[in-house]
Amino acid sequence: MRIPFIKYNHHKHLDELAKIQQNADQYQILYDPKAYRLALIESIKQAQNRIYIVALYLEQDEAGKEILNELYQIKQQRPNLDIKIFVDWHRAQRGRIGEDKAHTNANYYYQLKQQHPDIDIPIYGVPVNRREVLGVLHLKGFIIDNTVIYSGASINNVYLHKLEKYRYDRYHLITNPLLADSMVQFINDHFMPYEALQLLNTGVHKTRKQIKSEIKTLRQHLMDASYQYNGNADNETLSVAPIMGLGRNNSLNKIIHHLINITEQKIIFCTPYFNLPNILVRDIIRLLRKGRQVELIIGDKEANDFYIPPDQPFNISGGLPYLYEINLRHFIERLQNFIDKEQLTIRLWKDESQTYHLKGIWADDNWALITGNNLNPRAWRLDLENGILVHDPKQELRDKFNQELNTIRQKTTLVTHFQQIQASQFYPTQVHKLIKRLSRIKVDRIIKRLL
Repeated sequence: MRIPFIKYNHHKHLDELAKIQQNADQYQILYDPKAYRLALIESIKQAQNRIYIVALYLEQDEAGKEILNELYQIKQQRPNLDIKIFVDWHRAQRGRIGEDKAHTNANYYYQLKQQHPDIDIPIYGVPVNRREVLGVLHLKGFIIDNTVIYSGASINNVYLHKLEKYRYDRYHLITNPLLADSMVQFINDHFMPYEALQLLNTGVHKTRKQIKSEIKTLRQHLMDASYQYNGNADNETLSVAPIMGLGRNNSLNKIIHHLINITEQKIIFCTPYFNLPNILVRDIIRLLRKGRQVELIIGDKEANDFYIPPDQPFNISGGLPYLYEINLRHFIERLQNFIDKEQLTIRLWKDESQTYHLKGIWADDNWALITGNNLNPRAWRLDLENGILVHDPKQELRDKFNQELNTIRQKTTLVTHFQQIQASQFYPTQVHKLIKRLSRIKVDRIIKRLL
């Protein structure tokens, strides 16, 4: 018996998603990291009720110390202010590569606490998995009173452009009480009650073995968790919807899949690391075959935060930008005919020695996704991710989003042929040897799934 073909209705899933009404005047986009840092500091100074900081890490450098000092000052001025900080547990307890093991962010948090014994600002470590390589806290969004400050940026000198170097990201300030409440409620419901959550600004820290079962319990719980809110917007109204995801078949992955497949004219992707999951590659090819426009804005290998200049000591992590570039060259070569027809647009972002960390999706001027999701296998399966889906049926935010995109494109180069991408045989000798060795023992496949 032949089974009849049923057309999958991607529109239906997006239409039925509960959404929160958003005022266009209370949706602000900033276009550079310095402006973002200043806006973050000003928001902290003006806070009246709550400040919830969620980041992969809060570094003990000038920018990190500046933010923490502002938090301690405002807490001293307003003792009833609810301030909580959440960072990845693993990342906080290790130094940067090559640094002294005692020189960790967690140790700095403890020292700062000792300097302010009468001011309580808890800094929690969230262990998403037993090992950092198997999953980290990659949720984004700082909630200050009724405003959600959403960026892929963590807190350090480079992300906040405190000194000369910067890492370029997206910077959205969304004032919306229901959205802010839902994100705070998620933290209070799905982080705070669990014993895996660890205070980092204390002198004693439990080991991974000591909380092994608690980490497993938390991860299993988070795989079924979601933001809770009462949708108050229809599909004719500007709206936002917070979405989180952990594990292969999570809600955020599904929304990304639906977004691609509802595209009628053009979809735009930003990702710093070109290592798309297979399902997204198939979705993009399907769109191109339907005659749709696709634009990819990707970081040049030299704009990758793992890139090591030839005049500096090389290590294995320095091979990652080259692996991503190999992926990109193969992708472009495979789809060269769509580039020739001007259906597929590839742009490489580079600004001297600065780095690129942008993620997100824009579809048909009606939908946009701001997210920390790198659109890679690690984000798809291992890390705790989130995003805010924006539905703009009347295109009230179109000018703001277009300005954001045009600002991003200013530092890009158009790739019209795969031969513009450097072939691996011309890589530096140590890089070429590393990639050849990894490929021979097929470790490169494992690396691409984990990093």
